[in-house]
Amino acid sequence: MPTNKEDLKEYFAKSFPKVRVGIGQDSHRFLPMDSSKPCIIAGIIFDEAPGLAADSDGDVVFHSICNAITSITGVPILGGIAIDLCSKDGITDSQVYLEEALETLGSIRIQHVALTIEAKRPRLQESNLVMRQKIADVMGLKVDQVGLTATSGDGLTDFGCGDGLQCFCILTTVEL
Repeated sequence: MPTNKEDLKEYFAKSFPKVRVGIGQDSHRFLPMDSSKPCIIAGIIFDEAPGLAADSDGDVVFHSICNAITSITGVPILGGIAIDLCSKDGITDSQVYLEEALETLGSIRIQHVALTIEAKRPRLQESNLVMRQKIADVMGLKVDQVGLTATSGDGLTDFGCGDGLQCFCILTTVEL
């Protein structure tokens, strides 16, 4: 094992992976109940709630993951790539944005994604495993690498009062 400071730095840089943590958030208000736009959360359609006010499908889960990736790479996904895909190509599917975001990671590998959604509606608990599986499939992960919680927030915010959805994401990554 090296003994001088510079050799030790190099040794540890080569011997241990570089771990990074990214954080992302996204939120959208619901459209009126008579809207024909579907409510999409984690790539899953929820018929019991109206769609979300957004140029895209408004998937707050996929958007928060994109923002967490941006916090790691510095590449603006929702503020850049997604805007171009939406305005120039008419692509509103947030799964496409997430797939593009994943490409920006290069040699960085996601080890775990933790998500928490605040919403009074729709009821999300019954769909937890389905959403986790969809997220895992899109991200090339195992379902046990995806954590997802949901809360109503006891009505303390607009989300907890049923006006929209909010999602926070924390990504744990490693670069070998």
